[in-house]
Amino acid sequence: MPEVIFNGPDGRLEGRYQAGQHVNSPIALILHPHPQFGGTMNNKVVYNLYYAFAKRGFSVLRFNFRGVGRSEGAFDNGIGELSDAAAALDWIQTLHKDARSCWVAGFSFGAWIAMQLLMRRPEIEGFISISPPANMYDFAFLAPCPSSGLIVQGTADELVTEESVQKLANKLGAQKAINVQYRKIQGASHFFENHMETLVGEVNKYLDKRLAEIAATA
Repeated sequence: MPEVIFNGPDGRLEGRYQAGQHVNSPIALILHPHPQFGGTMNNKVVYNLYYAFAKRGFSVLRFNFRGVGRSEGAFDNGIGELSDAAAALDWIQTLHKDARSCWVAGFSFGAWIAMQLLMRRPEIEGFISISPPANMYDFAFLAPCPSSGLIVQGTADELVTEESVQKLANKLGAQKAINVQYRKIQGASHFFENHMETLVGEVNKYLDKRLAEIAATA
């Protein structure tokens, strides 16, 4: 798990990167929770998302947003963090110009940033969104959502209301051109304490099924 430093729009950004074994290995970018509330690339949900992709042969990158860890700059209310995410995707794409696909995943605040990045980068063909804060941020920009993906939410989340995420999932799931799966984890809090294994299981099941479908149509 090499440590990497790459240039961002407001200074250097710190990340962890693992390369896939093949020239055309797919790539994935993982985004962490809110920087002002302790969110870092070492968050357990982010860590597990990273390894879910890595063990399936993806070239995968997780990194600290500006002002977190050794990343330079200061928190910018989502605007700068979206630019950081775009720079991170540029960095990994430069290393893997022949990647056969591109995914993005995020947890909480990182899910909000990930979905915005999804709208701006048409090469992203899949997403995983964990506890997207639909009761805190406006997700109306997903009109329409351009790619299929998975949304996972805990029913006992003390920060993000399950009702708001259900509403978002219903809206995205009603679109004809994509398939958005929604999974609720009963009793899980925002950080999935005592439910991490169930969360990882849902992510693994979705990735295995979706990647098999993609391989079958390739």
